[in-house]
Amino acid sequence: MRIPAMIAAELRRLTATRMSVIALIALLLVPVLYGGLYLWANQDPYGQFSEIPVALVSDDEGVPASDGQEAVDYGDQVADQLLEGRAFDWQLLSATDASAALSDGAVDFVVTLPSDFSDALTSVAGDSPRQAQISLETNDANNYLASTIGTQAVEQIRRSVAQLVGKEAATRLLTAISDIRGKLVEAADGATQLADGTATALSGAQQLASGADALATGTGTLATGAQQAASGAQQVSEGARQVSDGAQQVAAGDQELAGYADRAGAAATAIADAVPQARADIAAELAAQGLDPAQIARVLAALDPLGQRITDGNATVQSAVAKVDQLAAGASQVAAGASQVADGAALLAAGTAQLSSGADAAASGASQLRDGSASLASGLGTLDTGAGTLRDGLESGVDAIPDSSADLRAAQAQTISDPVEVESSKVAAAGDYGAGLAPFFAALAGWIGIYALFLIVKPISRRAVTALHSPFRITLAGWLTPAVLGGLQMAGLFGVLALALGFGFANPLGTLGIMVLASFTYAAIILALNVWLGSVGQFMGLVLMVLQLVTAGGTFPWQTLPAPLAALHHVLPMGYVVDAMRQLMYGGDIARVGGDVVILLTWLLGALVLAAIGVTRQTHFRTLRDLQPSLIG
Repeated sequence: MRIPAMIAAELRRLTATRMSVIALIALLLVPVLYGGLYLWANQDPYGQFSEIPVALVSDDEGVPASDGQEAVDYGDQVADQLLEGRAFDWQLLSATDASAALSDGAVDFVVTLPSDFSDALTSVAGDSPRQAQISLETNDANNYLASTIGTQAVEQIRRSVAQLVGKEAATRLLTAISDIRGKLVEAADGATQLADGTATALSGAQQLASGADALATGTGTLATGAQQAASGAQQVSEGARQVSDGAQQVAAGDQELAGYADRAGAAATAIADAVPQARADIAAELAAQGLDPAQIARVLAALDPLGQRITDGNATVQSAVAKVDQLAAGASQVAAGASQVADGAALLAAGTAQLSSGADAAASGASQLRDGSASLASGLGTLDTGAGTLRDGLESGVDAIPDSSADLRAAQAQTISDPVEVESSKVAAAGDYGAGLAPFFAALAGWIGIYALFLIVKPISRRAVTALHSPFRITLAGWLTPAVLGGLQMAGLFGVLALALGFGFANPLGTLGIMVLASFTYAAIILALNVWLGSVGQFMGLVLMVLQLVTAGGTFPWQTLPAPLAALHHVLPMGYVVDAMRQLMYGGDIARVGGDVVILLTWLLGALVLAAIGVTRQTHFRTLRDLQPSLIG
């Protein structure tokens, strides 16, 4: 009997009755139903999060306006953003209603913004900064993954709030820095003016020091001269006093002389005034004596020159009296002046004494002024240097703080609040969650399909074993029937993935080829188990499926497995099927596919060789196990 005939005979057996046909079709659809339905249900679960009911409790009381700060209510802002974003089916509830809804399963988790939410967020500007809290309440009795999703959602809310608050804080900080820069510019201008002023002051101080030195020298000379002047003034005062005393004595003598002169003048005047009367009396006496007028005239003519001399003498006496009176008056004035001179000399002596004392004090003060002005010049030199350093430092500070506009500060605040932008690129892209799981579930569905087929397909025909003595042909015929049917299963599953679910394939023919090769390999492995262990081998196929289910790395990376299971990942074939499908389906590294194919072919050939050895044993020997009934059905 040839191999095609054996395959045909097995197919006729499988389709002999209507029920057998229905059973065969049902088993052929197992991979399609398993892989297709599962991937359909999980094609894009993340895109359906908006249907997950979530309670949102916003008890935030906000922060009122104070000290020039606007009122804020971050709780309302966050609640509005969440409701508008519709990442979930947010339901704004009170704390009591939300707790009841979570217990009843009406919502999957509860997010609460406490009453001090805004107050805590703004506390960073005060003396007691603290973190704001977002409360997450879950109920694993509703859905464990919903709790995990809630944790991720709250983390996203936390990042959004941190970005919001960080942007506002950065805006205030940058505005304050801009204001500081403005003040530094003003301070730098003031420092420049100060430096210029101190330079001028230093020059003036140096001139002052020079003048103070000259002043100290001059006041020293003045003090010496003032002392000499005080001594001379004292001598002048003493001499003036002596002159005043003498002038007083002269004035007294002149006054006495003036009295004598006045009396002499009066006498002379009386004599002169008596001359006419005396002439008349002489004339009368002469007339009485009997002299004639001529004689009388001759006598009077002889006497008239004497009278004239008396009159002239009176004039001379009166002139002398007037001069004596003038001399007495002048002597009195001289005496008064001398007295005034004496008083002035005394005052001069006192003033020069004071001048001498003041000059000494001035000399001492000038010396102090000289020393102080020198210290002032030195200090102003230090101040000038410091002012220059201050000016340069302020200008450097201004240069170190970049000038910014309101738009630039807004952009800077945005960058500070969210400094890292994740730019993700994919060497190979799956598309969505369902496409990401497709390689794993397609590989698993292929094993389940082959496993199910061996429930009705006979691994080795007893008739063929009896009739033929070619183990290889018997093994090949026993493998080809489930392998071909498995290939049909994979083709049907590929059609569902590509057409019904709309998954994209970077290399569709290569993907289908790997799926078919995987089915062929699975058929060889389960065939070998059945040949060697019979129905127990069928059960071992189930155990092997479970091992590959956890070691293939279809969901979490295989590196997360415990060490013994991670070691099995490198041995069992399903992990290589998953890897090859990923590379071909997503457009990954085709070179890796070659290595995966080599491993699968090794498993395929090794299983066929092992099955052939088992068939050889059956054709030549009978063991007690062959005669015993199967432990499984």
